[in-house]
Amino acid sequence: MTLQSDARLSLSLMDLTSLKEDDTPASILALLNSINPDIGLPAAICVYPQFVTLVKEELEKREWSQIKVATVTNFPSGEQKLQQVVAQTHSAIADGADEIDLVLPYQQLMAGDPDTPWQYVHSSKLACQGKAKLKVIIESGVLAKPKLIAEAAQLAIMAGADFVKTSTGKVAVNATPEAAEVILKTIKSSGKSVGFKAAGGVKSVVEAQRYLRLAEEIMGAEWLNANNFRFGASSLLSDVAVVVNGQSE
Repeated sequence: MTLQSDARLSLSLMDLTSLKEDDTPASILALLNSINPDIGLPAAICVYPQFVTLVKEELEKREWSQIKVATVTNFPSGEQKLQQVVAQTHSAIADGADEIDLVLPYQQLMAGDPDTPWQYVHSSKLACQGKAKLKVIIESGVLAKPKLIAEAAQLAIMAGADFVKTSTGKVAVNATPEAAEVILKTIKSSGKSVGFKAAGGVKSVVEAQRYLRLAEEIMGAEWLNANNFRFGASSLLSDVAVVVNGQSE
């Protein structure tokens, strides 16, 4: 694969993301305006719940309805009450969210309580069933140890996750190839149809390539599509444009 083809592939797998405290309707529109359909479209737009309706409407206006709308719950600390998380999930889906990125209560898992995290994933899955995909953020950079990362991924899968996602992007260590390898191998060994999302810190096509090759090696080249693999990114989009435009001159 060339750098240019990997750039286009990375774009097709991207959840173009803005999860800033100071996000506004104007900044979300600016995010959408940064997309150049001549280069390609991302897989999804990931925003806070209050912007789901705006993004859904804008995508329809631009005739980009194939782009999914993703939002976050229990974000970013993983410490909201379960009832609140489930209510937020139902509300986001009613607003038009196609995908829910749930933060696993990873602190409970680290404290030796797997039951609470399992209940959050299972209850969220029930809320999403038949309506939205559930992507579970395990915060691999905080879990740190391969054994804990594997345990969190396995728990998420068993409780009904459609994707296992590395990170919120709000902690010191986010996506790493080492954590990705553990998660991908856990998915493979589960035998279930579960996707993987690398989020936080993937800022260049060269960095993205490490994850693409890793997924190819573990899961096979045919697995690399938006149904199975995503990047959660914002600045990666600009590097994709540089690579594609530079290569095409």
